[in-house]
Amino acid sequence: MEVALVLLVVALALGFDYTNGFHDASNAVATSVSTRALTPRVAVVMAAVMNFVGALLGTSVAETIATSIVTLDVREGSHASAALVVVLAALVGAIGWNLLTWWRGLPSSSSHALIGGLVGAGLAGSFVVQWGEVLDKVVIPMVLSPVIGFTLAFALMIGVLWRFRNARPGPTTRGFRLAQTVSAAAMALGHGLQDAQKTMGVIFLALLSAGWVRADDAIPLWVKLLAALAISLGTWSGGWRIMRTLGRRLIDLDPPRGFVAESVSAFVLYVMAMGLHAPVSTTQTITSAIMGVGATRRLSAVRWGVAGNIGVAWLLTIPAAALVAAGSYAVLAAVLL
Repeated sequence: MEVALVLLVVALALGFDYTNGFHDASNAVATSVSTRALTPRVAVVMAAVMNFVGALLGTSVAETIATSIVTLDVREGSHASAALVVVLAALVGAIGWNLLTWWRGLPSSSSHALIGGLVGAGLAGSFVVQWGEVLDKVVIPMVLSPVIGFTLAFALMIGVLWRFRNARPGPTTRGFRLAQTVSAAAMALGHGLQDAQKTMGVIFLALLSAGWVRADDAIPLWVKLLAALAISLGTWSGGWRIMRTLGRRLIDLDPPRGFVAESVSAFVLYVMAMGLHAPVSTTQTITSAIMGVGATRRLSAVRWGVAGNIGVAWLLTIPAAALVAAGSYAVLAAVLL
């Protein structure tokens, strides 16, 4: 039973990774496509490649997901199976929320859906949720990353506008379109660095629950490669519904604003992953940066109604995924345990 559950968790985790890829493909390429810096096909292929590369650059976020959200002690018999069912139910909750928000075209957070799923399923299974770690490594970064993204993007955009205030519009626009190729690639790299590692962490958590690895073991290479491949394939399949929301409905972007939004987002993702080991939302980061650069034009340039809908989705993500995961645990436990 435990072997079957581990295989099922691995398969479902890779499915989550794939949905994460097509759900969040717009994070890296929406601004470049909307400003016509890149064609949709080129942008998505580039994002897929950079997601794959970024996924292999570290494991700090994966270790946070595996060891700092819920404690799943390794014991014999039904307890080990119950721990695996927790991971399985968490993935069901995260995938369900991902698909619902993708269908509605809302850029919600796959990361927070997964964390909410782990918390909800862990509570339903009577396991210990590490609330202090959740506060320090999830809630605080979740609040700070969009604030930092908005503030930095606003400030940097003011600087760009001042620096190029007397420049000729045509050459300046072409230059920033070219620069967006680099900033979009950097954003996609950061997305892989953050989001693919979350799937690695879930798979490692399943292996840990089954007693197949120890907490101080390195994440196996096959886990890294499968997670990187799944998210890159998902990105390649595209996320056009959400791309329209980020690239067109939130504000009207031009190449300088697209470049600044992508650059700031990439910077925040790198610092959070490599410096703080915090699993932050790429969706929140890029969306807040887009709003920051839009606000330099005028506050009314940001379509705050759309931003409000996105904000509601952000607030609902963790509790909604937790509820779905808790319900899924009750059903799965009745069938499998």
